[in-house]
Amino acid sequence: MAAMPACQLQSIRRRQWLAACAGAALLPAAGSGTTQPQITLRFSHVVAEETPKGLAANRFKVLVEQRSGGRIGVQVFPNAQLYGDANEMQALQLGAVDLVAPSLSKFGRIGLPEFELFDLPFLFDDLNAVRRITLGPLGQRLLQGLQRQGLVGLGYFDNGFKQMSANRPLLEPKDFVGLRMRVQASQVIAAQMRALGARPVTLAFSETRRALATGVVDGTENPVSNFWTQGMDEVQTDLSLTNHGYLGYAVVTNQRLWNYLTQPDRDLVNQALQDSLGFANQMADTQNDKALIALRLAHTTRIHTLSQAQRDLMRQAVQPVHQELARRIGSEWLQTLREALGQKGI
Repeated sequence: MAAMPACQLQSIRRRQWLAACAGAALLPAAGSGTTQPQITLRFSHVVAEETPKGLAANRFKVLVEQRSGGRIGVQVFPNAQLYGDANEMQALQLGAVDLVAPSLSKFGRIGLPEFELFDLPFLFDDLNAVRRITLGPLGQRLLQGLQRQGLVGLGYFDNGFKQMSANRPLLEPKDFVGLRMRVQASQVIAAQMRALGARPVTLAFSETRRALATGVVDGTENPVSNFWTQGMDEVQTDLSLTNHGYLGYAVVTNQRLWNYLTQPDRDLVNQALQDSLGFANQMADTQNDKALIALRLAHTTRIHTLSQAQRDLMRQAVQPVHQELARRIGSEWLQTLREALGQKGI
């Protein structure tokens, strides 16, 4: 029997991994399914169903439909089926969808640049540090600020820490020089890439893999779970485990929908969401590790671990990005954040 082509074997391995991850979100079905929803919530997001965000959205759907006895339905649209990075926030504000879960970077471009605090490189040591912010007074203050744009922030969840990828190892600032690196629409992340010597190119997440494959961009940053589920290992030869930045999301609805729901329904939706976000955070803690194992077994991408000296060089190179954000949004925001983290200075 002829050997299976490597690309076909790789595709099978990926599907098996994704199917196993999807099973983690499953719960018993709700009732007989005969009740017609009186209210249907449309939940749009831009990543694969098997990522922590996708699993959380699907779990939220099941919990809401179970707990409402089918009276409230949820339609989930993953992988930018309805709206992508560039227009999902506007779609929410216009009422074209009811729930989105954008990365925290995206709030900067709708007039809330203080959310870009989460984009600062080498700020958080681990997810416990992140949650001291998201679950504390500063995190709640940020969510309350969404009201200025007619939005209601319901909660945060994680996708872990980002790693750098390209078609060469990225271990020190000199390795970035001349590269076109895909970034989200975040002034902080763009400044980070410039500080490392690269040219930032803003692209929607859904366009990233194709842009890498065709050479529109040379590299990008992602948690390993996104890198693996999107098949970026097939178009990037090297992944450097930098853990340089945090990627998190906020689940947001619009004020019109929230005002329309009765208080009991708000409570039901909110509790289902909080339960789903707790589940997503547990998954984020493990999914990146599992994806890294799968990636090592696939042998499609070389994986590099930075030495402490290399991390220090990167950290030093991006320090001006912190000062630049402080000037733009006010040093009080950074000072409050650092105090909550037990850090000194800005």
